[in-house]
Amino acid sequence: MLQKCIANGVKFHQAKVIKVIHEESKSLLICNDGVTIQATLVLDATGFSRSLVQYDKPYNPGYQVAYGILAEVEEHPFDVDKMLFMDWRDSHLKNNLEIKERNSKIPTFLYAMPFSSTRIFLEETSLVARPGLKMEDIQERMVCRLKHLGIKVKSIEEDERCVIPMGGPLPVLPQRVLGIGGTAGMVHPSTGYMVARTLAAAPIVAKSIIRYLDNEKKASGDDLSAGIWRELWPIERRRQREFFCFGMDILLKLDLEGTRRFFDAFFDLEPRYWHGFLSSRLFLPELVTFGLSLFAHASNTCRVEIMAKGTLPLATMIGNLVQDRD
Repeated sequence: MLQKCIANGVKFHQAKVIKVIHEESKSLLICNDGVTIQATLVLDATGFSRSLVQYDKPYNPGYQVAYGILAEVEEHPFDVDKMLFMDWRDSHLKNNLEIKERNSKIPTFLYAMPFSSTRIFLEETSLVARPGLKMEDIQERMVCRLKHLGIKVKSIEEDERCVIPMGGPLPVLPQRVLGIGGTAGMVHPSTGYMVARTLAAAPIVAKSIIRYLDNEKKASGDDLSAGIWRELWPIERRRQREFFCFGMDILLKLDLEGTRRFFDAFFDLEPRYWHGFLSSRLFLPELVTFGLSLFAHASNTCRVEIMAKGTLPLATMIGNLVQDRD
């Protein structure tokens, strides 16, 4: 990609943008090294720092927090040909009642991705909480789990500390600065996933920029950016995100037992439903069917819990859907 950029005359400038001034048909980026760069369009990909993209509503997301290691171990109990997706077991905490109590209120699970019998990626994850769990808490739980599993770490090749804001409001739509990824609210509010969604959106944004620049050379900067925002966040995507936020609001209220019951029903669905939910490929009509199917597959206890803890989030979702119209 860099070679193609160079071949087509792209100029690179490494600096921090501290301010953007918008004029009728152009924008001026003021950099911390004193350089001013003129642009027809500005794209903000600064993630959750949201440096340039503007928000007009209170930002109060849930947080996914995780600690992971790529490690050389003496041995591990996992099948080297499979990934372990969500291990919600808490048997590793039976001898530590204080951590067990914490985990029963805000649970964490294990991801495991073996590369060989002695090399493995392990990650302890809090799916979503508000406020997010402390990293030290996550690491403490992971130590207990690995000890219980008999996994002795010989060396850590790489470690990962994740704090991912989930949900919250979308940025002001439209606005002059374009966004993509975390800064554009593209994190899945119920799962924390973003990479695949952003990679799928990148060609849409790129083609939209090219088309608008080619066809609307006389248009104002406001009109150009508004057209691209419409393609990035069409009404179908906004409605989808509202449903995902509804899912997050329920997950925020579930303890360990409730979370287990929820995911028992979730993974009991036809694969096309839970595949589509996790990958953001289901849209509102299908998501309604997904929700009804989940409710049908849930235990009676889980149904009562969903109704008790999901009524207010459901009302909020419906209200937002009614207000959000093209």
